[in-house]
Amino acid sequence: MPNIARLRDFTRSMTYLVSEHGSHEATLLDRGAELLRSLVSQDDWLPDAFAQPSAEGYRQYLLHCDVLERFSVVSFVWQAAQKTPLHDHTTWGMIAQLRGKERCQEYAPRVSRAGFEQTGEHTMRIGDVDRVSPTIGDIHIVSNACDATSISIHVYGGNIGAIRRHVHDAETGAAREFVSGYHNASLPNLWSPDGDERRQPPR
Repeated sequence: MPNIARLRDFTRSMTYLVSEHGSHEATLLDRGAELLRSLVSQDDWLPDAFAQPSAEGYRQYLLHCDVLERFSVVSFVWQAAQKTPLHDHTTWGMIAQLRGKERCQEYAPRVSRAGFEQTGEHTMRIGDVDRVSPTIGDIHIVSNACDATSISIHVYGGNIGAIRRHVHDAETGAAREFVSGYHNASLPNLWSPDGDERRQPPR
């Protein structure tokens, strides 16, 4: 039975943080990273329904969206060898590793000609927290870096599944607009007293 209270407390703290520091990205990311690191320090809260991989590609499960769409919380689930295309986010984001490992390859526009060049690479291990935004670097490829299922928890400055973003061609620089959506049709019950969504009312 998942300890859903951890996710509930995180979303509550993020709501207060965005309300107070939503216009100050650096402060928001600094304090948000602390909250997210605390969330993934325990691996007993993510319901199984939002941790399921698929042979068709990585899964993007919405865990929570602020009622004003100021931020969203998403679990990304990857089988071995799965990866994203080169893409952007157009908003701030934080990524924390809950299970497995992921590889992040950062890109930036070339100076002398069209297209993008890789500017860095790092591996995300359990407990690591990464940041993205148009102001600090927003374009990357992410892939599973181990032979088992990997799961990362993402927090974005908006309803990321509804934001119009871009897939980029590294060689030509051409951009194709996309909206990612989500792979789940329901949300975790954050308000269940014991995390059991099958609870029945008294008779």
